[in-house]
Amino acid sequence: MGPENQTHISGFLLLGLSEKPEQQLPLFWVFLGMYMVTVVGNLIIMLIFGSDSHLHTPMYFFLSNLSFVDICLVSTTVPHMLLSILTHSKIISYAGCLTQMYFTLLFGYLDNFLLTVMAYDRFVAICHPLHYVTIMNPQICGLLVLISWTISLLNSTLQTLLMTRLSFCSKREVPHFFCDGSQVTKLSCSDTLINNIFRYFATGLLGIVPLTGILFSYGQICSSLLRVSSARGKYKAFSTCGSHLSVVSLFYGTGLGVYLSSSGTHSSWKTSVATVMYSVVTPMMNPFIYSMRNKDIKDAMRRVISKISPSH
Repeated sequence: MGPENQTHISGFLLLGLSEKPEQQLPLFWVFLGMYMVTVVGNLIIMLIFGSDSHLHTPMYFFLSNLSFVDICLVSTTVPHMLLSILTHSKIISYAGCLTQMYFTLLFGYLDNFLLTVMAYDRFVAICHPLHYVTIMNPQICGLLVLISWTISLLNSTLQTLLMTRLSFCSKREVPHFFCDGSQVTKLSCSDTLINNIFRYFATGLLGIVPLTGILFSYGQICSSLLRVSSARGKYKAFSTCGSHLSVVSLFYGTGLGVYLSSSGTHSSWKTSVATVMYSVVTPMMNPFIYSMRNKDIKDAMRRVISKISPSH
């Protein structure tokens, strides 16, 4: 490496979604609106679950955890982007970049694991209804969430620590609106083989295994429903899975879009747009999907509203 290279750099430049000045203000209002809707929507979901005893069940326990993780995920990236637009500064410090990378990995993989745990919960509820209370007891539910947190923490910690061994040259422009690990790695002057191997291994293992678990759970659910003779019974069983299936499709569909856009093309703009769908739009849509398709949540919302406004 030449003398211009430096291991401890002052920061990176996040180029964002657009470098055109006339597009900055519209982007600010769009992302501010999405951020507020995401935070408020998921907070309402968490409030409803916490205040209504009818929803103190494993499925809604996992869903409240998912809402919390979604708030954390968007709060890791969007506020900094909004501040950058307001201050006209694209610089993020080296420590800030690593911190953002760490929490993006943490909450992104947590979303993945929680959706898998929720699929398992639906599998037990439909395929083994008589043993549901025994299998999905509070201790098991807490353990499943704890395991999800532990694996996600280990993965994000290891990937972030591997980033600290890299040195960077004069080029510090990240073609993204946050510090994405794969984009930052490409800027390194040092050997990135270990980083790339570990990232692809983690993405494959921690992405494919949970997806396989979800597909297996729903395969068993479909097989079980085929043995149900009553059309009403099939509809009732499937209605409990409809919201989760919608969220899974949105999450993995956009996540696959990020992978394909980053590996199949060289367009940083397409990768950024796909990442917005995955990390911002999906957390925003989750509360709407669950509230619109779930009768229990609608009833709970009515009970909460009636408590707040007893005169009505």
